[in-house]
Amino acid sequence: MRKPLVLLCLLVASAASAQQANVIKFDKLQALIDSKSDQVQVINFWATWCAPCVKELPLLEKLNATNDPTVKVTLINLDFADKLEKVNAFIARKNMKTDVLLLDEIDYNTWIDKVDKSWGGAIPATLIINPKNGRRKFLDKELQEGDLEKLIAEVK
Repeated sequence: MRKPLVLLCLLVASAASAQQANVIKFDKLQALIDSKSDQVQVINFWATWCAPCVKELPLLEKLNATNDPTVKVTLINLDFADKLEKVNAFIARKNMKTDVLLLDEIDYNTWIDKVDKSWGGAIPATLIINPKNGRRKFLDKELQEGDLEKLIAEVK
C-alpha cells in the first residue's frame, strides 16, 4: 500500500513543478524580439509534431541549464492554442525547464516577416538577438551541436 502512495506523491510533486506554456499573441513575441534587455535573446520556434524541432530541443535545454546570465532562451511553440494541454503534457514528459510560449496566431503570413524577412516559415527556426548592439542571426534549419554557441558568439 505504501508504494502506490509514494508513487502518487512523486507524480503530484512532478506535475506541480513542471513547466507550463503560456499562450500569447504576436504583440508579446514582438516585445520579446524588441526587448532592451542586457541578455542575448535566443528565440526558438518549434512544434510538438515537428521531428527536427523535438530533436534539437535538448540543445536549447542544455543552453538554458547553463544559467548564463548573459543569455535568455525562450521557446515559441507553434501548435494550435486548443492543443495547450498536449503541449503542457509534452513539456512535462520531456521535463523541460526553458520558458515556453505558445503563439496563438494562425495567420502566419501576418507575422513571419516581422520575425525575419528571410524566413519562409519552415521550422525549426531560431532567432538570436543581442539587444545591446542590434546584431541578429536567424537560422531556419535544425540546430546541430555547437551551432548555438557559435551563433551567440557572432552576435556578441
